[in-house]
Amino acid sequence: MSKIHFLIFCYKILSKDGNILVRKSVSNVNFQRIMATEKIVVLGEAQAELTEKKSRFIAAICEVHSEQEALAYIEQKRKQYWDARHNCFAFVVGENNEIQRFSDDKEPSGTAGKPILEVLLTSNLRNCVIVVTRYFGGVLLGTGGLVRAYGGVAQAAVKELFEGRSGKALKVCDGTRLSITSDYSLSGKIQYIISQMDIALEDTVYADNVCFKVAVEDSVKDSFIKKITEATNACASVTVLDSIRFVSDNGNIIPYEF
Repeated sequence: MSKIHFLIFCYKILSKDGNILVRKSVSNVNFQRIMATEKIVVLGEAQAELTEKKSRFIAAICEVHSEQEALAYIEQKRKQYWDARHNCFAFVVGENNEIQRFSDDKEPSGTAGKPILEVLLTSNLRNCVIVVTRYFGGVLLGTGGLVRAYGGVAQAAVKELFEGRSGKALKVCDGTRLSITSDYSLSGKIQYIISQMDIALEDTVYADNVCFKVAVEDSVKDSFIKKITEATNACASVTVLDSIRFVSDNGNIIPYEF
């Protein structure tokens, strides 16, 4: 195991089946099982710091949607920390990280930008940039020390996102919008299933009947509809509205396009 992968392993707990257990954003439950194929995006910005042998490392992570946005954010950080020795970075853009860039900014090759990029890739993050600023403390850290410092502070910034202390990390879902209509006597059962399965509730309309509008991940759509049908003895009407790619933020459904 490489040093940078060891750092990442220390934060992410791997289950026996190879899935990754990480904290979700405060908009969701405490922990989430992230599959290797899932895509995580950033909302907002987060920051972390560490000091290693008198050198100060500041990591900032932010959402971007193009290479131009990433470069603009990097330049913003360079201006903010104009007196720093190094402003190293890595960013990924695209649904499958089609664009990947990193820079060691005069640190020894492979000791800064690459470890930062590894953090992005192993966290399944999309459309985001991390800039790590270093104020040199007068003590050389060596190749291993630099890798640990740059990778560690980048991982700390990602952890801020996943734990929801600043910014948010949200899973992109390919799903379907459904409308579920029932009489009032069945609405409690439907609400329970929506909550139990952590389904994103878009709207509830109370009229002659109750109508729930939800966004359901395609991977659980069939089981969700089956539970609704069984719980209501097929008395609830389920209508497919349209397909949607979305993130759910505190129950708010946000359409998302890469």
